[in-house]
Amino acid sequence: MPTIRTDYEAMPWLPCTEMFGTAALYDGNPIIEAKTLTDRRADGGGISYLLRFRPPEGKLIKVVAVARSDEHIFNLGGGRATKAGQPVAASGGYSINPKGQPHSAMIAAETTALVIYTGEPDDVTSVEVLDIEQAPGDDR
Repeated sequence: MPTIRTDYEAMPWLPCTEMFGTAALYDGNPIIEAKTLTDRRADGGGISYLLRFRPPEGKLIKVVAVARSDEHIFNLGGGRATKAGQPVAASGGYSINPKGQPHSAMIAAETTALVIYTGEPDDVTSVEVLDIEQAPGDDR
């Protein structure tokens, strides 16, 4: 099989409706976007994406899913957050959700990640756009 090369900078960001359905949009605007880098599922392989999450101002995106194959996540910018919008994981991190693993993430700032699935992408069970909660002692 020949090498596959992709010019990801020339690719447009598109709403990631394959995984997230209509929840990839909020008030008609894309909040979860993807660039599909490779899709080798027809040949028994996996799929890889650049994923970008852009929560609306003052809100966070909460995603709950189950890994349908091993999911490798390389956080390139932004990261997961608490319900109060405070960062929990910053860019540069790596994680893996093994096949069958239920998992979730809350994202309160623009976040970009390289996500590689060894087979099918996640079974996303819910996506919510929530107000960022006030942290105890925060006098906003």
